[in-house]
Amino acid sequence: MEGREPSPLRPVTHAAATAVARHVEVHRLAVAGQQPLIARDAGARVCRVWLRTSRFAAVEAMATATLTLGLNATALYQRGWARSSTGRPWPALEDFQQALTMYQQAGDRGNEAGTLNNIGGVYIGLGDRQRALDHFHRALPIQREVANRAGEAGTLNNIGGAYIGLGDRQRALDHFHRALPIQREVGDRAGEATTLNNIGLAYIGLGDRQRALDHLHQALPTQREVGDRAGEATTLNNIGLAYIGLGDRQRALEHYHQALSIRREVGDRAGEAGTLNNIGGVYDGLGDRQRALDHFHQALPIQREVGDRASEAVTRYNIAIVHQAGGDLDQAIRELEHVVDLDRQVDHPDLEADTAVLEQLRRQCAQDGGTELPSGS
Repeated sequence: MEGREPSPLRPVTHAAATAVARHVEVHRLAVAGQQPLIARDAGARVCRVWLRTSRFAAVEAMATATLTLGLNATALYQRGWARSSTGRPWPALEDFQQALTMYQQAGDRGNEAGTLNNIGGVYIGLGDRQRALDHFHRALPIQREVANRAGEAGTLNNIGGAYIGLGDRQRALDHFHRALPIQREVGDRAGEATTLNNIGLAYIGLGDRQRALDHLHQALPTQREVGDRAGEATTLNNIGLAYIGLGDRQRALEHYHQALSIRREVGDRAGEAGTLNNIGGVYDGLGDRQRALDHFHQALPIQREVGDRASEAVTRYNIAIVHQAGGDLDQAIRELEHVVDLDRQVDHPDLEADTAVLEQLRRQCAQDGGTELPSGS
């Protein structure tokens, strides 16, 4: 997923870095001197740069300082983006909803669309893909109305991401391939890299790992060039997934550990949990069940903290399978009951399959003379 600003992202040059430092000092003095107009202008300029280089904690701190001088839609929007990117969906939604109301009242259609798009991104993180799609589809015609081509491409990309979550990878690819030429047309290199990454992820799901790697390796150098650390971590994680599909667990681990380090650096809690889950899966495949469980159990509280129920279901399923392999059917059943409950909450495409696995384990437990847990416990 990607947050969108009206202008394409570009590398931060030395001159730009000097300008940022100057605006940081202007912002500090304006806040101290109770000058809201100056603080808002300087803060918005700085946060726009910091967001594209994944300095999320710094963005939140600056936007919060700006907001001490009164409500401001841009500061709320930028703080919401930072909070969403560091795995705090509910505070992010509060900021985005306030910003949305202010943009609508001001008749600012372009930023209304950008905020709707980012609200959809938060719902993706919460596993509510249908509500995400509702917001994306509200944003898209507005972006076309105001001729925001980069924003239109970003929303098409995010719609594709929602379809990946719903298991419809072909529809996802259709949207990604609509986004990509627009991003190339407007010179949005960071957005292009994000879409290439998402195309790679779709091909992983379709079982075409080599084509996936081709797209992921196109994305990575651009993300490094523009300083998109969060995007770089996502691509590294997905390269790891592709190598798992190719049976190269060692190379997968190398990429996962690179991704984990960056995700911790930028404060991406949801991404950190996803990578921990993936590392656990590698160790399970290597037969090291204890190390697998250690990583799954590191992921689980983070997923609960950020409200990512869809990913929590995946991690709990993995824990269940490890317990099943170790002969602890009771514990496996307990975890799978949680999985099925979470699947129902987020309308997960694996609900039917996960329910079948649960019922199979219950029957096996009964046949083996174990204690079958009641449904829904």
